[in-house]
Parts: sequence; C-alpha cells; structure tokens
Amino acid sequence: MTDQATNSAANEEAEGPQFSLQRIYVRDLSFEAPKSPAIFRQQWEPSVALDLNTRQKALDGDFHEVVLTLSVTVKNGEEVAFIAEVQQAGIFMIKGLDASAMSHTLGAFCPNILFPYARETLDSLVTRGSFPALMLAPVNFDALYAQELQRMQEAGEAPQA
Repeated sequence: MTDQATNSAANEEAEGPQFSLQRIYVRDLSFEAPKSPAIFRQQWEPSVALDLNTRQKALDGDFHEVVLTLSVTVKNGEEVAFIAEVQQAGIFMIKGLDASAMSHTLGAFCPNILFPYARETLDSLVTRGSFPALMLAPVNFDALYAQELQRMQEAGEAPQA
C-alpha cells in the first residue's frame, strides 16, 4: 500500500504543472443606447471610457472560473451614446502550481486568454446597435497584475490565490 502511495506522489511530481482550457462562454451581456434614435442624427465625435475587472472562483477539484468584465461607455459630446458590457468567462483546469504561480495564472494569464473573446463580443454588440465598430486596443494583464500586487503590498493586503 505504501509503494502505491509513493508511486502516485512520484507520478504527480513527474507530470508537473497542468493547465487546460475547458470552456469559454458569455456569462452576462448588456447594451443600452439611451439617446437613440436622435444620437444617429448628430455629428459623431465619440469619447470612450473602458472599465476592466477580473474575478475568479474556485470550482470543484482543480477547476477555476475566471470572469473578465469589460464595460464601455461611449459619449458623443456630453451625451451618452451607448453603454455596453460583457462578462466573458472561462473554466480552466489548473493543477500543480504554487500559490504565487496560481495567483498570476488566475490574475493575468487567464484574462489574457479571455480578452480577445470579450473584445470581439463587444464589437459585435456595438455594431448590432448600429454604431461604428469598437476596436479596443490590447491590454497587458501582466502589467495590470504587477500594479495590483504592488498596490496590495503598499496597503499591507495579502494577494488572493
């Protein structure tokens, strides 16, 4: 019995860390154009405000859900032309990482995977609302993660794994 337990532990060490994407899906989606149809008759000079957020939740076993939320408010002059939001989520199997690597994977690596899907979903939503395409620039989640870690250290908070 002891040999089996030792072999099982040795096999897990030999396998090393494991990561696999199980599913990507839209968790929530909303679009509002409060000034339509009048907004379509105005000269188009938009200003874009992007709010970005991530959260994660441990699921059964080695599975984790990561949710990337992108909220965009576009104003034409002083009036809100539209507000669009997507919660793009993914289920990831992550195994064999220490706490620091797990935190980085959930806080930066997984959102990097989800971002192109969220960006495309927002762009599609906006064009269906009859507005010009919304092509969001890439986001450096590694830099955002490092900034958040620094902020937490300065505030004396412990990072969440």
